[in-house]
Amino acid sequence: MTRRRAGRIVARMDLRKLSSFLAVIEEEHYGRAAARLFLSPAAVTLHVQQLEREFGTRLLDRGNGPVAPTVAGRRLASHARTLLAAANAAVEDVTEAALAPPAAARALRVGIMGHGSAEVTPAAVNAFRRARPEVPLELVQLNFTEHISALREDRVDVAFVRPAFEAEGLEVDILTAEQRIVAVPTRSHLADAAETGVHLADVIDLPYLQLPQHTPRNFTDYLYFESGEHRAPDYALTPQDILTSVAAGRGAGSGLKSFARYYPWPGTRYVPVLDAPRAHSVLATRTTDNNPEVRIFRALTVALAREMSTAEQGQGRPHGRRP
Repeated sequence: MTRRRAGRIVARMDLRKLSSFLAVIEEEHYGRAAARLFLSPAAVTLHVQQLEREFGTRLLDRGNGPVAPTVAGRRLASHARTLLAAANAAVEDVTEAALAPPAAARALRVGIMGHGSAEVTPAAVNAFRRARPEVPLELVQLNFTEHISALREDRVDVAFVRPAFEAEGLEVDILTAEQRIVAVPTRSHLADAAETGVHLADVIDLPYLQLPQHTPRNFTDYLYFESGEHRAPDYALTPQDILTSVAAGRGAGSGLKSFARYYPWPGTRYVPVLDAPRAHSVLATRTTDNNPEVRIFRALTVALAREMSTAEQGQGRPHGRRP
C-alpha cells in the first residue's frame, strides 16, 4: 500500500464505521451488532462494506456460521479498539474541562512495583505524556507491601502491581499473563535447569526470602507459590533485596518471566517453573476516583496492553489479556 493511499484511508476512516466493525466481531452477527448500536442491520453492513472498500481487502468472513474476522480484520480490530478507547477518553476529558472551573493541573501519580507490567508500563507512561503534555506526571516506586495501601492512602492515583487481586474500593485491569520463574544462586542444584525449566514440586521448598507481616496475603501467596513454607533468614521489600540475598546464597525468590529481562544480576540464575499457574500484572485504580486523568491513563494503558498482546501472540509469544 502506498503512503498516499494510506493517507487517504486515514482521512476517510470514521469512528462510526470502526464501532460497527468491532460490534460485528464481538457479537459475531450483524443483527445483534445493529441492535447493540441502535442502528439498522443495513447501516452496519454498509459501514463494514465501506471499510473493506477503503482498505481494498475483505475484513470479515461471512459463512453459514458466526461472522469471524480475517487476518486483516483481526489487525484492524486491534487498532480500532485503541482508537475508540482514546476517542472516548478524549470526549470525557474535553467534557470535564468544559464543565470544570479553571484550575492548576494536578500531577498524576503513577505507582510502580518493581518493573511494573514489563514493556506495557513505559509504553503507557510515554503515551500519556504525549496525550497530556500539560499534566505533571510523578513516578512512585512501590515496595512489596504497598500495592493496595498506596492507593487506599491516596499516595498514588494508579498502580502497576502484581499479582491480580480483589479488594473493596479498588478496580483492577489485567495487563499481562506470564510464566513463573524462580531466582536461585548460580551454585544452586537448580541453576543448570535455567534453559529446560523445573516443576513446582522442585521449588516449593526453596528457602524464599521473608516478607514483613503487614504484606498483603495475596502477594505472600504469590511469592511463596501459596504453599511454600521454608524461609530464608533475610527479609525483602524490593526486587533488589531479593537478588542481593540470592546472589549471596542466602535464599531464593520468585517472580514473572519478564523479571529476568529487567534484572540481570551476577551470581543468580532464573529458572522457569513449567507447571506453575501463570500470574498476572495489573493496573489498579480506586473505584470512586473521578479524576479524568486517571480515566485517560487507564484507557490508554488497557488499549496498549491489548495491542501489545495481540502483536506478541502474532509472533508466537503469549503476553497478556484483558478480563
